[in-house]
Amino acid sequence: MGQTAGVKKEVEVVMPRLGESVTEATITKWLKKEGDPVEIDEPIVEIATDKVDSDVPSPVKGILKKRLYKEGDIVQVGKPFAIIEVEATEEESMDTHQPEQPVEASEPQPEPEAQATDGEVSAQESRAQFFSPVVLRIAREHGISMEELSKIKGTGLGGRVTKKDILRYVEERKRQKKTEEPAVAQEQQATIPATLIEEPQPLQESVSIKQIKPGEEIIEMDRVRQLIAEHMVRSKRISPHVTSFAEADVTGIVEWREKWKEEFKRREGFNLTYTPIFVELLVQALKEFPLLNASVDGTRIIVKKYYNIGIAVALPDGNLIVPVVKNADQYNLVGLARAIYDLANRARNKQLKPDEIEGGTFTLTNIGSFGSLMGTPIINQPQVAILATGAIKKRVVVVETPHGDAIAIRHIMYLSLSYDHRIIDGALAGAFLKRYVELLENFDTARTI
Repeated sequence: MGQTAGVKKEVEVVMPRLGESVTEATITKWLKKEGDPVEIDEPIVEIATDKVDSDVPSPVKGILKKRLYKEGDIVQVGKPFAIIEVEATEEESMDTHQPEQPVEASEPQPEPEAQATDGEVSAQESRAQFFSPVVLRIAREHGISMEELSKIKGTGLGGRVTKKDILRYVEERKRQKKTEEPAVAQEQQATIPATLIEEPQPLQESVSIKQIKPGEEIIEMDRVRQLIAEHMVRSKRISPHVTSFAEADVTGIVEWREKWKEEFKRREGFNLTYTPIFVELLVQALKEFPLLNASVDGTRIIVKKYYNIGIAVALPDGNLIVPVVKNADQYNLVGLARAIYDLANRARNKQLKPDEIEGGTFTLTNIGSFGSLMGTPIINQPQVAILATGAIKKRVVVVETPHGDAIAIRHIMYLSLSYDHRIIDGALAGAFLKRYVELLENFDTARTI
């Protein structure tokens, strides 16, 4: 490749689109100083919105020439926040990640000499879709067709698909293929009630502690805790909350997990937890009681025919987030285990995308992870119900047998269902809980991994 010697150009890095309702983001930490070299897709700044914390990768390779905002500043989506200086070479001129113009529909197109084979992307298609050479190369290597490539959601400038996006898609596609293996289960996961919010509030970016008088101190809420507080108040204001309780004998599930957990760990590389079992049976119960998988819009009840289950996850800093397993009914137990593990792991490392914490239709929160027997969780708006699973404890109970009642030691778990009394009454909630208990107690312990 030839090179335009000594010629440099400046590329503006703009704040990417971060979700349907997100219009701005706060710069929480610069990862690069002015004058530092940056690679394509290398994170240069950490940002925070009212939905999720994330980082923004560089769209080009070059030198960070100028940081246009300081840490703590708020930047509108679509506005430049940094300038990167790049070498103007022929190759980079084709892949600077700057907006290009697609081929106009009215422009006459030459007839293709031959049909592109499955998994290949033509040069003409790539120009129209704004795909960089490195993205096209990876697509060809993994047999990704142009139609499939065009459906990948990009995180680059203008929604462009980056190298990081397509590599993540390749890994997700590999995991999806493995979900057809025999079903298994997973252990209770550290989760607490949902904490998403739709309306941003003034934020305090760091926790500051100062003494006011002997025996007292003030702790300023950090940004996420402010969002949690606002969301909880808003949910209680919107929905008249009622909570119903039930208990379930989960001895069969506990013994099944003990039987398979070592083999599962060797094969999958992470612990077998209870959560996928709870989710799988929850979806089955929701299909039988569709009103609990709904939302309210004025006087209208919107019943969802898809099952996006939120799994509340505790974060290392003490805050929490609720990633969503989309279309949970389309996974088997192994698939659910992998999806939940992946979401929880990336949540704790601040690697979730905004759309991975949106669109939930029902939330599961495992308060038993912290030893709580039962609780009264707050509904995750705009959903109409949330289920809490308590700690599993050995208890002495009366068991009915063909030969009469007997005393036995069983693994018992309490369940708490909070629901929106505008559309769900006690009878319906009770029937749902009863059915869910039946599903838990009749779990198929003959299943294999």
